[in-house]
Amino acid sequence: MIEVRNLTRVFRTYKKQPGFWGGVKGLFHREFEETAAAKDISFDIGEGEFVGFLGPNGAGKTTTLKMLSGLIYPTSGTARVAGFDPTRRENAYRRIFALVLGQKNQLWWDLPASESFALIRHIYGLDGQAYQETLDELVDLLGVREKLNVMVRELSLGERMKMELIAALLHRPRVLFLDEPTIGLDVISQKSVRQFLRDYNRRHRTTILLTSHYMADIKELCDRVIVIHKGSKIYDGSLDRLEGSSGSRAKIVTFLPAAGAFAEDWQSTHGATTRNPEDGKFTLRVPVEKISAVSQEILTAGEVADISIEDVPLEDIITELFNTH
Repeated sequence: MIEVRNLTRVFRTYKKQPGFWGGVKGLFHREFEETAAAKDISFDIGEGEFVGFLGPNGAGKTTTLKMLSGLIYPTSGTARVAGFDPTRRENAYRRIFALVLGQKNQLWWDLPASESFALIRHIYGLDGQAYQETLDELVDLLGVREKLNVMVRELSLGERMKMELIAALLHRPRVLFLDEPTIGLDVISQKSVRQFLRDYNRRHRTTILLTSHYMADIKELCDRVIVIHKGSKIYDGSLDRLEGSSGSRAKIVTFLPAAGAFAEDWQSTHGATTRNPEDGKFTLRVPVEKISAVSQEILTAGEVADISIEDVPLEDIITELFNTH
């Protein structure tokens, strides 16, 4: 469904010198800086896949999505989405994809969402019955039917994002680009949006490319992730393999000693130990093969009020991946 080959985008920016005379000098001699927001990125995504697109701020995630949607042109390289070249911006292509930017609105602020939906229907030339069936399905899945006739500016952030998703899906796109759709939402709204996206992907086999800084979004929705850093792709594969690259070789052991049971500077013989001064808990990162030995060491060293053994958080694995590139 999506084929990307050596996609590159270089931005050329003017470096202004500070102060008044710096501005005057710039009239006669300008210095420019070139920044590669995306460098030789290549990947393929099949129909119906739900892929996470990860990277720190400024890594090039949004730039890549905008190139795939035809909003900006690549400096070099090619991309094809459902057989279309996004740079040609054909109407036929615009009808088969949707782009949702978590920090930008497409709905009219001073109108009810229902009126924006009606406008979208006419823009795409949707059949009345098909449009109503799609709208009914989406508002019921997201539970916002009673908010359809409320001014968009009077909706909560979570309700607005749900309306944005409805607006993007009214024309039944085959490809959906999501750029941080849950940013700023509360826990309940995040869970609701994730559940909707999961169900919608399974029902309609829509190909979805998702960027998010919330690892819960990625873990719950994506089986595959693409990681980019400083504009370059550094990982493309299953989420399980990414977690296994570091997480499966280690566990996080956290325990809370009973009062006075352990010295303030207690250290395990199997690895570095840190103590949280706020709650008094000790934390160790332990190789899997030493979990049993470490657990026995802790329990025999003194009385323990609480102990837990968990996987290494996905955030830590991603951070380690960034630091090695």
